[in-house]
Amino acid sequence: MNTGKTIFSQITNFLPMHEFRECVNRYQGNYKIRKFSCLDQFLCMAFAQLTFRESLRDIESCLRSMQHKTYHMGIRSKISRNTLAHANEKRDWRIYADFAQILIRVAKKLYVNEPFGVDLTQTVYALDATTIKLCLSLFPWSHFRLKQGAIKLHTLLNLRGNIPSFIRVTTAKTQEVTILDDLIPEAGSFYILDRGYLDFARMFALHQASAFFVIRSKSKIKYRRICSQPIGKTITGLKSDQIVYIGSQDAAKKYPEKIRRIHFYDSVNKNHMIFLTNNFNLPAITITELYKCRWQIELFFKWIKQHLRIKAFYGTSENAVKTQIWIAISMYVLIAIIKKQLKIKLSLYTILQVLSVSIFEKTPILRALAQFDYKEEMGDSHNQLLLFNL
Repeated sequence: MNTGKTIFSQITNFLPMHEFRECVNRYQGNYKIRKFSCLDQFLCMAFAQLTFRESLRDIESCLRSMQHKTYHMGIRSKISRNTLAHANEKRDWRIYADFAQILIRVAKKLYVNEPFGVDLTQTVYALDATTIKLCLSLFPWSHFRLKQGAIKLHTLLNLRGNIPSFIRVTTAKTQEVTILDDLIPEAGSFYILDRGYLDFARMFALHQASAFFVIRSKSKIKYRRICSQPIGKTITGLKSDQIVYIGSQDAAKKYPEKIRRIHFYDSVNKNHMIFLTNNFNLPAITITELYKCRWQIELFFKWIKQHLRIKAFYGTSENAVKTQIWIAISMYVLIAIIKKQLKIKLSLYTILQVLSVSIFEKTPILRALAQFDYKEEMGDSHNQLLLFNL
């Protein structure tokens, strides 16, 4: 007797299925497919992410052992690892990339007023990339070094809620700075960048798009000072706040306008840092605090590598790897959406852990999470993403 929906079905009820079907139709994902549709594939891979399955055989065994419940989970076809492997290899990964972007837009609206550590009304993004190592013999298309394969996950993270707004999966040889060419800057938003992204032509493109950037300067770059601004004697760490022109003739042609240069000394790590920005209104200390928030994207990469299946892959083709990554990102964003819409106070990590062991239970999600007597053993930590601690 069916007494209710499984927790997995309750989770997937938050998915915008009309938009999913549009993504499938856009790339003809179900063309000449009689069994095991793109939705079946997505749900199987989502199940693997939520329950931390290790392999295709693991997915097959678990779902077949619960075959009497898979229909109510939305999976209409018989589960076979060969069928799933073929779907991951052949179904266009862009279906799931486009669908992830739809979920990201939903999440962005929900977290638009989320605090992130600096009192600003504008949207603030952090851009960075992380490398995922692969076995070259199994993933020959990912050639990186002589005996090593790898891919890069380029991510633009919205610091309000730590929601990825832009993701690009490339081979590890791709230079990180070139990803700036793929961005569509939002006027009035802030982009926080490490010095590896310092390219004055691309910075000037952000400036012309009326977007603000905060980037760490390289040591060899010369500047021509126009004037210095007062920094206040009580502000610890600030050494100077200057309006300058780029000193190098070639660089000056790429960025012909004035730029703000802020010198900050980190007494903890005993490190001098130079920040460049095209924002002339915010206090200098706020600019340094914005750059400090860039650390959240490092924590994001660390978190998804630990808690999502993006380091061990269920397929070896480029299409299979990208499919798995995009579905993993979709589930991360979906859980973030559920957390906000149901006003769940547990951390994202705790929610995933509880759902992973109760995925087949026919209990309301809120009740399942309420029954979990959760205590933060580590206490509050400034090194944790806000989304994971709320």
